[in-house]
Formats: sequence, C-alpha cells, structure tokens
Amino acid sequence: MTETADDLSTPLGQDKPRRKRRLRLPFTAMQLLATLLGLFLVAFAGFAIFNKDPLGGEPMTRLAIREPGKAADEKPAASGHGQETKQENKHETKEAPKQAGDQKTVTMIDGSTGARHDVVIGAGDAADKGEAAAASAPPPVMAGIDQKLLEKSRYGMIPVVAGDLKPFNVYAAEADRAKAAKMPVVAIVIGGLGVGAAKTTDAIMKLPPAVTLAFTPYGSDPGKLAERARAQRHEIFLQIPMEPYDFPDNDPGPQTLLTSLSADQNMDRLYWHLSRMQGYAGLANFMGARFIATDAAMQPIIREAAKRGLGFFDDGASPRSIAPQATASAAMPFGKGDIAIDAVPTPTEIDRALNKLESAARERGVAVGTASALPVSIERIGAWTKTLGDRGILLVPLTTAMLKSKSS
Repeated sequence: MTETADDLSTPLGQDKPRRKRRLRLPFTAMQLLATLLGLFLVAFAGFAIFNKDPLGGEPMTRLAIREPGKAADEKPAASGHGQETKQENKHETKEAPKQAGDQKTVTMIDGSTGARHDVVIGAGDAADKGEAAAASAPPPVMAGIDQKLLEKSRYGMIPVVAGDLKPFNVYAAEADRAKAAKMPVVAIVIGGLGVGAAKTTDAIMKLPPAVTLAFTPYGSDPGKLAERARAQRHEIFLQIPMEPYDFPDNDPGPQTLLTSLSADQNMDRLYWHLSRMQGYAGLANFMGARFIATDAAMQPIIREAAKRGLGFFDDGASPRSIAPQATASAAMPFGKGDIAIDAVPTPTEIDRALNKLESAARERGVAVGTASALPVSIERIGAWTKTLGDRGILLVPLTTAMLKSKSS
C-alpha cells in the first residue's frame, strides 16, 4: 500500500528515488582490522624503544676512512658484503693522503687593533706539535748570512755568538751613529710581516731602508721575504708569538709561548721560531701582554736571547712588561715602542701620531713608533719620512735607537 502511494506521488517522467544502502562489514572483519592495527602500533613502539639509533632514523651516508699507515691499494679484509667493501675501497684510493708538508691556514686576531690575518703555515700540523715540527724539513739558510753565527738545532739553524761577533751587531743596518748621537732620532718598526707577500713587499720596497721590518715566523716562506728585505738594506727583527691575557680567544698562532708551560717547553718553542729565518738583529714580542708581564716565564727567554747575541724590542703595548728590567739584568740591547702609529688607521690619525712621535724625539732625544703594513700606513709614513730631515730629526734603524737609548 505504501509502495503504491509512493508510485502515485512520483511526478510523471521521473524515476522513484532509491534509498542508499550502507556498506556493513561482517563483525569478524572489523575485529581482524582492529587486531592488525594494534599489532602495527605495538611493533612500531617496540622498535622506537629498543632500537639503539641516536639519529632517530635520519638518513645516513657511509664513507670509508682509511686507517693511518695503510696503503691506498691495500686489499680489504674478507667480508660478507664483499661488493660493498670493494666499492668503498675504490673510492678511498682516489683521495691523496695528507702529507706532513701540507699547508693550513690560521686566522690570527691582533688584540690591540682587532685586525684579522689569515696565516698560511707551511709546515702544516707540524707547527702545532713539537715532535712533528722536528721531523719537518728545516728552512734553508738565507743568502748573506755569516755561517759562524749559526748553530744547528732540532728544527734548523738558529743564531749564536762567535767570539766577539754577535748577531745584533753584525745584522744591524748601517747608520751614521756619530750624527745620531748629536740630534733627535726616530725609529719606526713595521710589524706583522711575512704574512701576506703583497703587503710585505710593499713595506720592503716603498719605505726607506732606515725603517726596521719585523717578521712573524709564519707564512709559506717568510725567509725568502726576509732575505729580500735585507737585500734592500732593511734591518730585520723576528717577532715571537707570546700569550695575551685573553688566550686562547685571542690566539697569536702556532707554537705560542705560554705562561702555563714549563721553561723547557717554552724554550723548545722558542727554538722553533728562531729557526724559521736568519739574519735578524733581535727579537720582538708578537702580542703577549700576559707573557711579557710574567717574570717567571719571561726571564728564561730573555737570558737565552742575550746568550745568543740578540737584542729585544718591546712594542710597548703592555704597561706591566718586565722586559726593561730583565734585559738590563742580562746586559742586552733593549728598545721599547713609544707610539702605535696606526692604532686608528686613517690618514688624519696616522699623521697626528707621527707628529706626536716627532715631538717625543725632540723632548727625549729618541722615540720609536710601531705600525703595521696597511697601505694607508705605508703611504703616510713614506710621505712623512721624506721631509723629516728638513725638520732636524734623523730617521734611524731600530738598533741605532736602542744603542742611543742605552748610552743616554
């Protein structure tokens, strides 16, 4: 009866709407699906809990690393994954083994100026480890060096006294010392050389011979640049990296002398530095505010330098330096920087610092300025030195200023 009524109420020409039927799974199929889902969740949880994977399933790449001392063509040990091992060994033979002479770059930050220097260390890791450095080839002896003033060490040739001959006197640049004794003199020391051939060459070629050049023991071949400086009649000093107060955040470089090391350990590092080049008249600190102010650490270094006939130059950056007293006790030539010429590296400030240096020379008879090999520094110092004589002041090498200071 109901079906008939529906048929009568349906408009002509249209089919009767059909009722939708729900898809119902048998009760047993629902149970099976729930069981499978539960088993999956249990298995996943168990894998996550008991699997010792610190990377949490992140993608990984396996690389073969050859053990030190193994030849590149050494056959791999037998393995159940023979094909994979063979393939990995094939890849590793393509890599050249790292040699002891490989170069590395160290970034040094000057604590006083904030300047950053990328230093290429020719001896690679040997510069960081005394034993490895001892095994590296020693630097060649530079031209024009008196062989009598050299002594063999485990790192190479280092300076020594020969009779009455001392490196300080033999390698001091020529100067009119009689004239220097009668008038105010100024010495200028350009430091941080040997790191960067271009700026070192600019200092060598663009500044007058009376300007003293101080070399760090770093760089790919500091001896060759030092040799060129001597050929241009510049006097050279060797800068020794020493510990600053904020070491190691502020790191002078490999083989730095440290207050935490024993006297023998620092002496070994000193010999490494001394062997990097020859022909220097004396030593200078490279950074080192803490070390140069620590009597127990500094005294052995000063005594050794004096024994080897060298002078010592303190750049003046550390007000607590004990170098003046230590060098006086060792009866060795000493000098100290008075003004940092390019502490603010702008033409105006450099010119102002040079004027102060000139005034100090007139007041005390001797004044020493320090600077780096920045292009602006070299340009302003070069222009200043051209007219210095007209103003009654003599530009002299550092050794001459040191001797005048000692006699006055």
